[in-house]
Amino acid sequence: MNLPERGPGQVRIGIAIEIPEPYAAELSAARVAAEDPLADFIPPHITLLGPTLLDAGRLAEARDHLAAVAASAPPFTVQLRGTATFRPVSPVVFVALAQGISECEQLESSVRSGILDGELRFNYHPHVTIAHEVPDAALDKAFDAMSDYSAEFDVDRFYQYEHGDDGIWRPQAAFPLG
Repeated sequence: MNLPERGPGQVRIGIAIEIPEPYAAELSAARVAAEDPLADFIPPHITLLGPTLLDAGRLAEARDHLAAVAASAPPFTVQLRGTATFRPVSPVVFVALAQGISECEQLESSVRSGILDGELRFNYHPHVTIAHEVPDAALDKAFDAMSDYSAEFDVDRFYQYEHGDDGIWRPQAAFPLG
């Protein structure tokens, strides 16, 4: 995973939609089956803002921004269906969104503004990663194993995560939609 180097007084945050149970357990199991070394460190999610450095003293300002973004966005439904990949650009296999794409795109654009404005490494494409930077055979196996996967859930909030010194991403604050 490409993580920005944290300096003194900085936190590494990410903003994401949490995948609810029982789907989170199913998607975690798929990542474990792909022998993805990050399976135990990254809970299943749809990224709205990837790993971002922030001065710890500006965290309250960022949370105010996120609360305003969330308040202006209505709840919506996400449907996950089938697999796709970013290969050959990036060694990633993911479960695709069949519904909720435009809502995620609008949230991402709003989140990535103001205090959290920054450059993207890749164009935004909402998805749930199930294999990342593993050998091609493991990527192929993950792609095939989850190709018929389907899940549907309502999204009524997103979360600000923090990347701990132990490498685990943990939710720190929830931001209800609407």
